[in-house]
This record gives sequence, structure tokens and C-alpha cells, in this order.
Amino acid sequence: MLGLSLREIIIIVPTILVALTVHELSHAAAALALGDDTAKSAGRISLNPLKHIEPLGFIMILLAGFGWAKPVTFSREKLKRPVRDEILIAYAGPLSNLLLAFAATLILKLGVMPGMFHDAGAFDTFVEIAATFILINTGLAVFNALPIPPLDGSHVYTGLLSERNVEAAQAVTKYGFMALIAIIVIERVSGYDILPIGRITDFVFGIMLRMVGLG
Repeated sequence: MLGLSLREIIIIVPTILVALTVHELSHAAAALALGDDTAKSAGRISLNPLKHIEPLGFIMILLAGFGWAKPVTFSREKLKRPVRDEILIAYAGPLSNLLLAFAATLILKLGVMPGMFHDAGAFDTFVEIAATFILINTGLAVFNALPIPPLDGSHVYTGLLSERNVEAAQAVTKYGFMALIAIIVIERVSGYDILPIGRITDFVFGIMLRMVGLG
């Protein structure tokens, strides 16, 4: 958030709160739908951001562009097909953000139709808010879909590994997290993008715009 104007902060902060809240809620809802009420019992089936936001993680997002929310826990013992269901629970988060982004793209399409805005300033603000919402949600989906522990995408293989060797799965998650932090630090220091988050986000953003005729 450093270097951003007050106007940009006012737009970005609520967007991040919505994106993280829906992301974590979707994990919890998916777990409940698959038979595990652990997250529900913890109060995570909620649109209240306070149920999902982790203070330090949120501050890190604002200051460094990287942070975290409260993780949604689930019980593998309550899942009928643990490996498959863990993947579904994990990807419910990124999918929810993509759906939010696409919904905002549809709203953007409506907003740029002739006659919707008669004030140039209001139109510019509308476009800025919509584009920011789309990009942040798309970026969050792309980032979490990366197959690096503890991100959601890693559950494609850590769930299977947990079935065979719990200690190995824990080691992969531990060192994967350390590797992720190292990559992010190197990116910040060097200014070189190792993870293709920005490029993929822009690509997906372009696809959604073309889908609604704004390409």
C-alpha cells in the first residue's frame, strides 16, 4: 500500500476484505457440503470478515502485497473420499474468486453501455473500482492455485501424500512454505518476477473481458 493515494486505498482495502472473506467462506462451505462440519463449528460459514481475517496477515498484505487469512481447517476422517475431497475444498477458494471477478466483469460490461453514466468522473470511478475488483480477485485465485505449499494448489499432491506418509507431507508443506517466502523476498529485492502471477492474471483478465465483449 506504500505509495498509493488515499483514493486507491479506499478502493483496494474493501476489495481485499471481500476477496479474502469469500475465499475462506468457500473453503468452509465446500467442506460442509462434503460432510465435514469442522469449519462450520468454528464459525467460518460467515460473511463477517472478522471471522476470516488474520490481523498480521492482513497488515502484511497492505504493506508488502503478500499476506494470509485464517486457514480453514477440516477433518480428513469426516470426508468420504479424503484425497478427492481435500482437492475440492482447496480449489473452492480460488474458484470463488474467479466467479467474483467474472461477476464484476459483467457489471463492468453493463456500466460501459451507452447512457449508463452522464458524468465522466463517476464513470472513471466506476471503471477503476470494477477493474481493481476483477484484478485483485483474479490475482488471488492465480496465486492460491500455484502448486506450492501451503497454497491451495499444493493440495493436489499433499493430500495424496498424506494418505501414504504423513511425516513426508508435513515436511513438504514446511519446506514448501519456506521456499515460497524465499521466492517472494527475492522478487521484492530483485524486482524480477519469478512467479508468473502478474502475467497469468493479466491473461485471465483479458479472457474475461473478451467473454463479455470488452476485449
